[in-house]
Amino acid sequence: MSVVDEIKERLDIVEVISQYVSLKKSGRNYKGLCPFHNEKTPSFVVFPENQSWHCFGACSTGGDIFSFMMKRENLDFSEALALLAARAGVELHERSAASSADEQRLERLRQIVADTALYCHHLLVNAHEAAIARDYLTQRGFTRQTWEDWQLGYSLDSWDALRDRLTGKGYTLAEVEEAGLIIRREDGSGYYDRFRGRLMIPIRDVQGRVIGFGARMLREEPGRSQPKYINSPQTPLFDKGSVVYGLDMAKKAIREANLAVLVEGYMDVLMSHQVGVANVVAGMGTALTEAQLRQIKRYSSNLTLALDPDAAGDQATLRGLEAARQILEREWQPALGPDGLVRQESRLKAQLRIATLPDGLDPDELAYADVERWRRVIAEAQPIVDYYLARVSREEDLGSARGKANAVERMAPLIREIGNAVERNHYIQRLARLIQADERLVTDQIMRGGRGALRSAPAPSGSDTAPPGAAAADARAVAAEGRAASGRPSGASAREAHLLGCLLSRPHLFAMLDAQLIEMGVPPCGPEDFDDSENRAIVQTLQARLPAVGGMDPTELVIAIPEMLMARCRHLIEQTQNGPPVTDERLLKDLGDLVLRLRKDRLYQQVGRLRYLIAELEESGGRDQVRFYQELLTSYSAQIRQLQKLLNARTITGALAKAGSVQG
Repeated sequence: MSVVDEIKERLDIVEVISQYVSLKKSGRNYKGLCPFHNEKTPSFVVFPENQSWHCFGACSTGGDIFSFMMKRENLDFSEALALLAARAGVELHERSAASSADEQRLERLRQIVADTALYCHHLLVNAHEAAIARDYLTQRGFTRQTWEDWQLGYSLDSWDALRDRLTGKGYTLAEVEEAGLIIRREDGSGYYDRFRGRLMIPIRDVQGRVIGFGARMLREEPGRSQPKYINSPQTPLFDKGSVVYGLDMAKKAIREANLAVLVEGYMDVLMSHQVGVANVVAGMGTALTEAQLRQIKRYSSNLTLALDPDAAGDQATLRGLEAARQILEREWQPALGPDGLVRQESRLKAQLRIATLPDGLDPDELAYADVERWRRVIAEAQPIVDYYLARVSREEDLGSARGKANAVERMAPLIREIGNAVERNHYIQRLARLIQADERLVTDQIMRGGRGALRSAPAPSGSDTAPPGAAAADARAVAAEGRAASGRPSGASAREAHLLGCLLSRPHLFAMLDAQLIEMGVPPCGPEDFDDSENRAIVQTLQARLPAVGGMDPTELVIAIPEMLMARCRHLIEQTQNGPPVTDERLLKDLGDLVLRLRKDRLYQQVGRLRYLIAELEESGGRDQVRFYQELLTSYSAQIRQLQKLLNARTITGALAKAGSVQG
């Protein structure tokens, strides 16, 4: 994972910007007064879904967490990197040749698993041997569209089919083994395929990149015991405890519903998405881990666990619930302690619920049989406090003094962190009735802080009176997983990467491209044409060195770039040079088109955002701001038409028409 990606994974843009700007929730987004110019009506919007911000006022600019800090604190990229790294708890190291080689190795592994996913999907759809997998999916009710959407596949029932295919494409045996796809024979005589005769389920990171596989057995072999499911082993790309299956497909629905539903298996996720309940993910069959929860928390702090009664009783599940309580969003509120002094206590802002499935059905069976009932099961999920009250009543001897004390000790942390005072009092009353004790005594014990955590789970770190910053510091100390490491730009479009790669490969085209754009009557290419913060920083560095850049070769150019950006530059150059040869004249024309398309795409994105903001304001009655946004919408639409007109004129037909009008 690159340093930039790790920082973005650990820091939430809303939390960072809210330290500089007073933000208010507005639908799915947050709004406030722009910190970069004086205004009375909020035009500064933060978009949590893609971790970006934009000013729709005088600035008319935006970006990510890095661009905000650079603009707000007047920093260059390296200074913003150091500041945000310190805030995120990420240690910066000088980039060495070894670290660059590691990034290239990871990119190679990523290509191997991506090729494997494509190959196995082709087999599922076309191979005669895959009929058993196709029949299985059909019997389970999965449509062809689901096969395509999730790139389901089939591994041939062979010891060496995948091995031979991958080595035939130029990958080494050592690379394929490191990707987790083959296993070395114990006698040292060679390798054999890990996945044989199984339904292949690609596992992706939150960015949608394949990192490993889950594989379901399709045929039992007499006399040989096999697990129903096997997963990829631990690899540089795949860590089972840090992956949330389906999050790449579910994150938008989770944010829209402000709820993540956690199920146990791949099939549960696939079927739920197929029937339209798309805010569903799975935890890879393990107890919830902090790394998994931190990924989910980026999209919603509300979590429902859809578990069957047996699974809900597992100690591993209880540990996962305790982890969720510690990680999900909290706020600090003043409270009057037993000693009469005011102290700060944490309150859980999230909703953590347990959905118990009916009639012993798995989620995929219920969703397939009756999607509306599946929706009701999720909607009617039991609050975690109710769930634990039921457990306490079953597991403690409430007729004894020790049992009553245990019940209060186990319930105290849960009840104390309930944010709503009325709701908190409701559960105190219920607990008092359950153990047949005086309500005032129970209240006193709970608010004093029976500090024991749930008996089946480890005690949480810190106390209720810890300062607010302590919780955040503890949270940032845990390494988050998500974006994988490589020189490949994350979050930037392929066209953006291609544009910069071409300019780095042929530095003399910088000035020529700018001249071409100016001739068309549009601004020259600059950092604002790039969404990715690293790409912006590279362009900014090169612009500062113009016109000297035009006389450099790519090797000299990379050396002129700040060290932390060198690996990105090398990767972009390598990707570009692997393509077919193109003349300067042809490439220059293509790059001009590319800049126009990138600008048009960015304007389309802003138009979509504006329409959403206008609809939101019309409901709340913000008439003046609606008028302002509509004027901005008209302006953006006019700019889009102008860019499209320029693009049309640059086609062969357009050029001929232009030439004809000149001759006429």
